[in-house]
Amino acid sequence: MSRVTVRLFAGAAEAFGSGETELEDVPDLAALVNELSSDDGEIRRVLGKCSFFVDGEHQRDLKTALADGSRVDVLPPFAGG
Repeated sequence: MSRVTVRLFAGAAEAFGSGETELEDVPDLAALVNELSSDDGEIRRVLGKCSFFVDGEHQRDLKTALADGSRVDVLPPFAGG
């Protein structure tokens, strides 16, 4: 069994209803997105605009594998300067 810690920030945390969660047995980022959004179209929409950082490294491919103990940071786009 693998466990992944997910930290959500700003609008992603607001849409999800929490800033942090742990998920089990999510093999890649695509599975993580599916698990977080379940049947909630609004969360799925927000996550579709987010950036994902796995153990501090930006990942663009949702097929990126997640190892046991990974930390995934979910950041929505930021505006301003």
